[in-house]
Amino acid sequence: MKVTQRVRKILSWYESDNPGTKTNLARILMTGKLAGTGKMVILPVDQGWEHGPARSFAPNPPAYDPHYFPQLAVDAGLNAYAAPLGQIEAAADSYAGSVPLILKMNSSNSHATTKDQAITSSVGDALRLGCTAVGFTIYPGSDQQFEMIEEIREITEEAKSVGLAVVLWSYPRGGDLSKDGETAIDVTAYAAHMAAQLGANIIKVKPPTDFIENADAKKVYDAQKIDISTLSARISHIMESSFGGRRLVVFSGGAAKGEDAIYDEIRGLRDGGANGSIIGRNSFQRSREDALNLLGNIVKIYQGKF
Repeated sequence: MKVTQRVRKILSWYESDNPGTKTNLARILMTGKLAGTGKMVILPVDQGWEHGPARSFAPNPPAYDPHYFPQLAVDAGLNAYAAPLGQIEAAADSYAGSVPLILKMNSSNSHATTKDQAITSSVGDALRLGCTAVGFTIYPGSDQQFEMIEEIREITEEAKSVGLAVVLWSYPRGGDLSKDGETAIDVTAYAAHMAAQLGANIIKVKPPTDFIENADAKKVYDAQKIDISTLSARISHIMESSFGGRRLVVFSGGAAKGEDAIYDEIRGLRDGGANGSIIGRNSFQRSREDALNLLGNIVKIYQGKF
């Protein structure tokens, strides 16, 4: 694997990480059609656990088969595939070495009554399955946020000690946050910063709106004239909040939407300096042909070709 100068520059940002973690991070960055550019498109498939199989896979029945997803990631030329333990295990031998794997180590479900997630796998599982990274969700703002933060601190220490990278889903919700506040620009920037402080190699947040949740934060945004008028401006602010752009940040695809809306959003992410997208339902709930076309165009947007 010949590592590009761009990727070497990114690896230099992680000054305390060991060669094993940097090697696995490089594997993600040097895979697929965006290899070497510092941009990423990752396929996450934890929706079956989070929302149930019918809600997740019935729109495209071949997606009930766990083999469907790594093959889609390979054929689309994506950087990595992220999923919970069972889903990765079910295709582990057939796709060993085909695409970088991210083991999603905690999960919630649609029956849950609290804003929390259960730890459902281990760092040992990630090593056994040949994963390049572990993934974990925290809910800043929830009543369980401090427990989740302590859990990821321990997991990060263990994962990095054996050379795995860490991908952190930082999704504000619960507590006193309003529904609009979950994607507010001030709250999302804070969530990305928390993930950076927790040692994440790759940070995942949602694209922010121009809503400001916290009254004290609004005073600062107004006084300092922080530009949040466009999606690209808001993304630029998220990147700045992630250690001055010295951390990799990818943005979720969110709820189902039309292709034009997806492409417009991806262009805003790209123009704001995002490192990429992690897009699940909006790809795999389409037919394989439509998903490959969609993902191919998303890659082209990050390449500046669409």
